[in-house]
Amino acid sequence: MIATLDEGNVGGYSVTYERDESYFPVYITAALAAIFLTATWITGALYWLLPAAAAAAFTYYNMPLLETGRPTIGANQYGIFIQAFGLIRWRAIERIDLVEIAERAMTVHELQIVLNVPLSSALVADWRKQPFHRRFMRLPWRMNHSNMVRIDIEPFDQPPDAIHRTFLRMWRYYRS
Repeated sequence: MIATLDEGNVGGYSVTYERDESYFPVYITAALAAIFLTATWITGALYWLLPAAAAAAFTYYNMPLLETGRPTIGANQYGIFIQAFGLIRWRAIERIDLVEIAERAMTVHELQIVLNVPLSSALVADWRKQPFHRRFMRLPWRMNHSNMVRIDIEPFDQPPDAIHRTFLRMWRYYRS
């Protein structure tokens, strides 16, 4: 059963991206890309292609922020799942920390999942190989060389402390 888990049917607790006005720039840049592409087609001037390509690239990269119905992170009885990463088994997790990071004039929250085993043995299901059309889109995770998975949890539909508390509670319950 574990081998058949995929990103669409993980079950359990899940968190999605928040439907918010802050993602309005993604829609604006998509419209700008269409306008610049139309200007290129109507005028025949190729210099409109550069701003069209830049706006389209920004829109493409940030497209996952608009997928509010798709689970991005969460947990079930097998472990913590992260979109485009995989399912990390509970016993492979050393600790789960919520870290506040000051960036310019704001504070962002980052969920840090420290692994106590190599990544190859920590993953129950590996979803890092993405379809070609999603290859260069925004990922909800980053990994550093010290076996730590870092997730920026600001864009999600639940408060950072609630996500952290739920993951900690589930981790304590399922690893025993």
